[in-house]
Amino acid sequence: MDQKDVKNVVIIGSGPAGLTAALYAARGELKPVVLAGLNPGGQLMQTTEVENFPGFPEGIMGPDLMENMMKQVKRFGAEILQENVIAADFTKRPFMLKTDKGEYFAKSVIISTGADANWLNLPNEQKLRGKGVSACATCDGFFFKGKDVAVIGGGDSAMEEANFLTKFANKVTIVHRRAEFKASKIMLKRAQDNPKIAFALNAGIVDAVGENTVEGLKIKDNTTGQESVLPVQGIFLAIGHTPNTKIFAEAGLEVDAKGYMVVKNHTHSNIEGVFVAGDVQDFRYRQAISAAGMGCMAALDVEKWLAEQE
Repeated sequence: MDQKDVKNVVIIGSGPAGLTAALYAARGELKPVVLAGLNPGGQLMQTTEVENFPGFPEGIMGPDLMENMMKQVKRFGAEILQENVIAADFTKRPFMLKTDKGEYFAKSVIISTGADANWLNLPNEQKLRGKGVSACATCDGFFFKGKDVAVIGGGDSAMEEANFLTKFANKVTIVHRRAEFKASKIMLKRAQDNPKIAFALNAGIVDAVGENTVEGLKIKDNTTGQESVLPVQGIFLAIGHTPNTKIFAEAGLEVDAKGYMVVKNHTHSNIEGVFVAGDVQDFRYRQAISAAGMGCMAALDVEKWLAEQE
């Protein structure tokens, strides 16, 4: 193999983590290649206004933020390719990545493929996404000051998001399909003790109600079969995320019970030379700014690791 064809670092994913990693790697003269996937930009491409990313006092639209990041990355010479990785071989070096368009060989790899929020696939869910339907309370809670909202879920995440939303919302109703909760006792009690939180139990979710914005949540009593509409202006799904790690786990990278990448010493995976950044390993914070910070860390770790190899 001609060593000229071997990249110093290939970055998989083009959300805040991947593009920040590319920015630092490019400025470190590593000439990174970003395999951006079929829909470059990550989850922020599906977001409306972003008000919690530093440097934008008036806020910025999610797609605009990602476009700015891509322009900045390209300015320093990173190559961004709209290709989707479908297989990887980390058993020997250089590492091999197979995409829907070809093969790439790399001395090092940064995986920043993110995690997708789980949705219910309701008829109006995606139509009203960003117009009252959200999967991130910490991202969007601010927009629901003085409004009534629903949180769908029964685990710790649902309790945590409901409590967080009471900072802004007038009333928060936790809607759960069962009478029992998966949430820990302490998290459940915290929600039950909050005077701004109500519960709708044994409730199946039928659909989000509204034409251009959320006006209610249609639910079905799982005991009687009777349907009703909960009058809310916001619907927050807290039914988990699915990290995009399947092909990497198949290639020998360590993941936890929920499928998130396991990291050691900040951004290192269990395979030397393969690094991880962003929501693909972060099940706790899941913010654009924390993902970007991890992307920076991964690129600096790659730069140091490559220097040590030489």
